[in-house]
Amino acid sequence: MTGWAPPGRSREARAIFTAAEADRVANPHRYQLDPDELAERALGDAAADELGDDDWREGLAVFLESAREDARLNAVGLRMAAGAAIGRLRARLATRRWLAEHPERAAARPRSPVFIVGSWRTGTTLLQRMLAAASPLRALHPWELSAPWKAAGATGELRAKLVAGAQVAHDHLHLLNSRLQQVHDSGASLPEECVLAMGTHFRNWGFLSTMRLERYARWLAQQDLSAEYAAYADVLAMLDERDGRRFVLKAPAHTAELPHLLDTFPDAVIVHLHRDVVETVASSASLFAVFRSTYSDEVDPVDVGAFVAWQTRLWLERAMVFRDACTTEGRGRFVDVAYPDLVRDPIAIARTILEASDLSWNDDIETALRSYVNTHAQHRHGRHRYTPEDFGLDPDALRVELSAYRQRFGIG
Repeated sequence: MTGWAPPGRSREARAIFTAAEADRVANPHRYQLDPDELAERALGDAAADELGDDDWREGLAVFLESAREDARLNAVGLRMAAGAAIGRLRARLATRRWLAEHPERAAARPRSPVFIVGSWRTGTTLLQRMLAAASPLRALHPWELSAPWKAAGATGELRAKLVAGAQVAHDHLHLLNSRLQQVHDSGASLPEECVLAMGTHFRNWGFLSTMRLERYARWLAQQDLSAEYAAYADVLAMLDERDGRRFVLKAPAHTAELPHLLDTFPDAVIVHLHRDVVETVASSASLFAVFRSTYSDEVDPVDVGAFVAWQTRLWLERAMVFRDACTTEGRGRFVDVAYPDLVRDPIAIARTILEASDLSWNDDIETALRSYVNTHAQHRHGRHRYTPEDFGLDPDALRVELSAYRQRFGIG
């Protein structure tokens, strides 16, 4: 017996879920997740060839099959899965059109971006948001990542409209699940994971955080994500304001795809965060369980724990193989950061990263970072509580299974 329980739902939230289930009964065809139908809806009046190569079709089919068969989705979840499929196809179409209209950007690549990677719950959000307070760096926000073709160059009234629209979506999500902000603070104007802009080829580890997608996960682990990362580079080219600032971006999912990340951005600085493996896996399982409980009424915490342990092992093993090859070849700029060091002295860590990125350090930057740290205390939305046992995890077994990683980076 585990101690995890899904978040309770407010009266307003229950009304939304009840109405969605009633609609599913009345209109079952809307909830079938048929790839051809959703692709047709996404295209509208556009021709299919405007999407370019058909490399998205297999991923879309596997994603939707897994959502139907594995995810145990409620009606709100089925709507979300359909919306994600349509949204990624529309993003692909809009991005291709924008780049065709701005060919000078199509070949552009941002200079020496700083990428923060590491397993889930290793401090990537904390570090990115702090570094984004330093003037040489800028992060990306949900309002930009969700529609980069609209956000590119947006100022004034248009920018305010895009931010407001993204905030409405976040507020609705927080209404559906009261615990989301406690486990991961989010909002339209808060720096967020750049995988929000990925997935137009339907190869995106980010899809796995909100739904149980076992088949899709095993399929994705065997896929080449080169095209996905090329499309991601196009997004950054669209959003680069060319004002001298460099991007500071983060996504745990990049940990699984470091070869593609560095192939696409060979001059990148990669900050690799490390945390006690039991804390990492248990906290990630709690995060995933809360996320999934928005879209499924059948979340099994032990099942979530087993999946997160599998994914963590896969990501870390891949990262170690690549890091070892980079050491041999003298390739890549890596900065390793232990989570306890980040929590204990974030300013010192920030200085180390900026200097490793060939960025100057001065009193103004230090003042800005200290102000950020002093005004953004941990747990301000409530403490995130969990135990490994809540998710059927054996701490000793995890330490043995991940012993090579622990020894490689000197962590618990």
